[in-house]
Amino acid sequence: MQVLQVLEIRPDPAEVGRARRWARSRLAGSGIEADEPLAETLVLLVSELVTNAVVHTGRPAVLRLVLPGAVTEEATVRLEVDDNCGRAPVPRCPDGDATGGRGLALVDGLADRWGWSREGAGKRIWCELDRCGGPVRTPPAHAGGSAPYEGLAFEVV
Repeated sequence: MQVLQVLEIRPDPAEVGRARRWARSRLAGSGIEADEPLAETLVLLVSELVTNAVVHTGRPAVLRLVLPGAVTEEATVRLEVDDNCGRAPVPRCPDGDATGGRGLALVDGLADRWGWSREGAGKRIWCELDRCGGPVRTPPAHAGGSAPYEGLAFEVV
């Protein structure tokens, strides 16, 4: 079984640091060690996507982590950020001196998969990271169904 963790984000740049700390604590609770490349990459992706939501929309957002219930060699971690702004994310090509505009390029380079979809009046940007290596355990049985969160345990913060 996978576990869904949810954090509500206020439209305040200080929330980015809180989101990183929260993600680290959730990873530790899932059996993914802090020094694993997966953990460091995921925290960086949390930082980028939450920053985009806070800076570019100025509205509250919701951060979701879908973590494996049992850590397996082929475990996948999914990160989602929902905001209430309907504008599509637009990758930029900043010049060498620009201090921003590289977030989606970073997500594209680090995530195994990523994308976005319209959700009501807003959008959801998501990315997935596959875990390579680590302890091998028997993966949980698939719950089936097509609902995105069917068979998940929920914790809302």
